[in-house]
Amino acid sequence: MVLNIHPDNPQARHLQHVVNELRSGSVIVYPTDTMYALGCYINNKKAEEKICAIKGIDPQKSRLTCVCENLSILGQYANQIDTTVFKMMKRAFPGPYVFVLEASKKIPRHFRHRDTVGIRIAGNNITQRLVEMLGNPIASISLPFEENTPEDILDPERIDANFGKRVELIVDGGYGKLEVSTVIDASKGDGDIEVF
Repeated sequence: MVLNIHPDNPQARHLQHVVNELRSGSVIVYPTDTMYALGCYINNKKAEEKICAIKGIDPQKSRLTCVCENLSILGQYANQIDTTVFKMMKRAFPGPYVFVLEASKKIPRHFRHRDTVGIRIAGNNITQRLVEMLGNPIASISLPFEENTPEDILDPERIDANFGKRVELIVDGGYGKLEVSTVIDASKGDGDIEVF
């Protein structure tokens, strides 16, 4: 199913429909400020495994990102954060960045095989409203772009043709972007930061 949502003024009833789908265990395709992504409710292990199958990655080695509403979630998902890193995050978010931090033990059990967690606050109206209404992060990873043409992952109609049978819902927020997030690894906790 494809659901059209206005990118500048997302319709509340459509957003609520997406939130209900996420809570029920659905895997969705949704727009971010970089490219379209696969997403699910972070507390749903089966949905995350389905995302990994679509992406073609091992769930035990996956690096799904926690797309959050704001930085207040950090205490729940990440351990102590260096002041310099926190200031960087405040300047970078919302935006096309993923900060890799040392993971907290409060992360859902199926996420605990990882010692780090990627945190993202996307600068996209639809995404921001979804995580706000959901009340929890969306576990997310970009659509598989290596084996697809740009049109296949930018145009919602082509996304539907390629992924519509593998996900429960595609959020059409307009033509996508072909950008990747900048990943900033601050997980060492000693002020050592890597950008890639």
